[in-house]
Amino acid sequence: MSACAILVILMVDIHCHIFAELDDGAESLEISRAMAEMAIADGITHVAGTPHASSSWHFDPEIVQRRRDELQAEFAGRLTLGFGCDFHMSYDNLLDIRTDSWRYTLNEKNYLLVEFADFAIPASLDQSLHELQLAGVQPIITHPERNPLIRAQPDRLTRWLRQGCYAQITASSFLGKWGPSAQDAAERWLDADMVHFIASDAHNITSRPLRLKETYDLVAKRWSPDTAEALLVENPRAAFEGRPLPWVPELPEEKIEGQPAPKRKKFWPF
Repeated sequence: MSACAILVILMVDIHCHIFAELDDGAESLEISRAMAEMAIADGITHVAGTPHASSSWHFDPEIVQRRRDELQAEFAGRLTLGFGCDFHMSYDNLLDIRTDSWRYTLNEKNYLLVEFADFAIPASLDQSLHELQLAGVQPIITHPERNPLIRAQPDRLTRWLRQGCYAQITASSFLGKWGPSAQDAAERWLDADMVHFIASDAHNITSRPLRLKETYDLVAKRWSPDTAEALLVENPRAAFEGRPLPWVPELPEEKIEGQPAPKRKKFWPF
């Protein structure tokens, strides 16, 4: 390889609304195709289509897989497509997932994207998350930096992470696209080793495009290339394939009164 060779980054996106006519994401097959081309041009090799599973959007895993198969047939050899959902922590969903958890998880493996409402997060959700873990499901809390309730009570996010959950930040939040409060929270939580994934949460090719490279470059420059690789390549690929995460930020132990907080490593192998 020559000294001037360009390093190719092969990123993995685990949160994307690329499948057509399932929710507020891609409105047509043409938009789905355009989003796939956008991903390829950006250096993304794997994309998980994750439509909403909520009271507003009916989630049918058979239809989701059919959409995936149709799009995968067109992009075979260029882009690997997976499937899952953006799981809303509603009463009905929590009842259903107890008997059939794999219909909701990423590629029917063991990771689940979990979204909380912006208007209320009841204390009972702590127990609900724990029950998911007891069932073998690994909850990934999606875009907490965009949730005003979580931003106002960051200790709740810390508690969920100590409980064994993971956190996924939206790539465009680091670019200021979701406002200064979301950007500040994303940066503070990455500084505090509270982030496990960065994903696009793309919905279209205009206002919410399927791009990650700009954020990868920003994270590599401000934090480190290893951090960018962990959050946009290694951890997402592991979740996509249902493997343990290779990089998990180590949270410091809670400070004991009168004693200094213990030192911490940046990352530790799972």
